[in-house]
Amino acid sequence: MPEKVVLAYSGGLDTSIIIPWLRENYSYDVIAMVADVGQGDDLESVVEKAYKTGASKVIVEDLRDEFLSSYVFPALKAGAVYEHKYLLGTSLARPVIAKHQVEVALREGATALAHGCTGKGNDQVRFELAFQALAPELKIIAPWREWNLKSREDCLDYAARHGVTVSASREKIHSRDRNLWHLSHEGGELEDAGNAPFSTTWQISKSPQEAPDGEEQVVIEFVQGVPVGVNGMKLDAVSLVELLNEIGGRNAIGRVDIVENRFVGIKSRGCYETPGGTLLVAAHHELEALCTERELMHFKQHVALKYAELVYYGLWFTPLREALDAFVESTQREVSGAIRLALYKGNVSVISRQSEHSLYQTELSSFTMGESYDQKDAAGFIRILGLPSRSQARSRAESKPEVAQ
Repeated sequence: MPEKVVLAYSGGLDTSIIIPWLRENYSYDVIAMVADVGQGDDLESVVEKAYKTGASKVIVEDLRDEFLSSYVFPALKAGAVYEHKYLLGTSLARPVIAKHQVEVALREGATALAHGCTGKGNDQVRFELAFQALAPELKIIAPWREWNLKSREDCLDYAARHGVTVSASREKIHSRDRNLWHLSHEGGELEDAGNAPFSTTWQISKSPQEAPDGEEQVVIEFVQGVPVGVNGMKLDAVSLVELLNEIGGRNAIGRVDIVENRFVGIKSRGCYETPGGTLLVAAHHELEALCTERELMHFKQHVALKYAELVYYGLWFTPLREALDAFVESTQREVSGAIRLALYKGNVSVISRQSEHSLYQTELSSFTMGESYDQKDAAGFIRILGLPSRSQARSRAESKPEVAQ
């Protein structure tokens, strides 16, 4: 009997030609695992296509709720944003896909795992580090590092020779990755950092010029850092993000154009659309500002940077990420409440903040004198804080050489 390999299959250009390539070069039975992370594809067509191109079995895994609840929302609570802009949509999807790919392989008795990531990108690292953490005994096959195809044009030629129908073309050459959290765009005009994105590059958000002329407000409710409701409606994770994607998208929210540092050392340029995620990040940050003590909040900013790096670098299944999650979880115990945002042509403004755990006290912050804060105490406080500065000033004055008359 031939050995089995489980391929992470999307039905796109790369994975479509990998099925016949694996059969030709390894004589494997190819099991195509289709992960539904909210990419919006016609999954029946994807399954049919996998069989037509040579898959011996196709398995569809609905990972939408797990993707949001166990990967996206922990990153949201951590405040993880890579290089100030990227909300980690693709980075967060890879570990949940890889986890289920491994589970399918073990269940089906496969001896190998395969992916369609290029040898230049981050995704190869994310998939393979997950594979090694979860099932180091399985062989890993990365066709892009083995075959002699050098470009997407070469892949299109290969597909044509093998009768594989693909949606990509020489005119429509963008590489896109979509899930519930975002839609990414690479390639085409974006390969030149001097080019602006085409208006047709963007897919799920309106431009500011197309957005409504009136402001739209949205209220997002959180319980211990987890978003649970929108505009007074309690919603499950998938429905909540889908609704916020609609609201944000029609108001031109969440477009990012970034030159980022890939883990492999290459700078790459891409565009991301994360309408709902942008609203959630903004609202969560404002609620934390209301409910989190100063020193904890400042220290958590360091954790957020490290968390974003770990996710981007593919280090999800590591003791450090688990330890950081434990810390983050402890910071979210009182991050409950509601934030009202105003959206207008790509801009997000905060209208109101409400929480039973608010540390903001009007009698303290007001300019009006009150019993809870004696302003005279500030004199001694400032004198003590200034002691090192005064000591240094005296030392410099005493050691200053005299100027000859």
